[in-house]
Amino acid sequence: MRVVFRCPPELEGLLPRPQPAKRGLPDWLKTMAMTAPDEDLGFEVRTVKQCPPFVDAMSYGFLMPLAADVRMRAGAFEWDWAPGATPSGTFGRAPIGVHTNSQAVGTPLFDPDAMIVKFMNFWTIALPEGWSLLCTHPVNRADLPFRTLTGLVHADAYTHGLVHFPAQWTDPDFDGVLPAGTPVAQCVPVPRQPLELACEPLEGEAMAGFAETERALAEAPGAYRRLVRISAED
Repeated sequence: MRVVFRCPPELEGLLPRPQPAKRGLPDWLKTMAMTAPDEDLGFEVRTVKQCPPFVDAMSYGFLMPLAADVRMRAGAFEWDWAPGATPSGTFGRAPIGVHTNSQAVGTPLFDPDAMIVKFMNFWTIALPEGWSLLCTHPVNRADLPFRTLTGLVHADAYTHGLVHFPAQWTDPDFDGVLPAGTPVAQCVPVPRQPLELACEPLEGEAMAGFAETERALAEAPGAYRRLVRISAED
């Protein structure tokens, strides 16, 4: 699938570019061990690094980056990034904005002591006809001091506007810098079509396949990876 990103020409070369999620895997995943000792069981167990669905979910789609370094100090955000106004449009230049907490009243997200921020994006995103864009928190990235909210954008029609990413700030003790390029959202193109849900008993060929799969999983670890995993193309 061809996904087209466009930015105002004066920002080209200044903005970090979106990247395939598989190229933005965190260092902790790259360096973690494949196994770890379990004190209760008394032997080594496989870590999530050996779980293909866990890693594949982190590798799917693309990551949208933070536009500039943002420092949080004493509950306030600071940045040194101010591209000047140009004829490209009236969009703001701040890399981060703030929502009011009252917008979350009545939802489980509401926390009077937690800020809801908006990571500003300066790339338009265009998908082929019939496709929408599921935007969510970078998958399995609990290490980030925020939690991006999930939204669905019809990115085949909304091709000339900027999609921003609201998030709840989850680490009140954070004091430091979020560097430019930090992934603030993971986006996955999804087909926009109705689903037909069919629930059926296992029988015939489906039952035989089920029994064979269960046997393979019980006999040796890694059956999913060997037998049915489809590796994403670069």
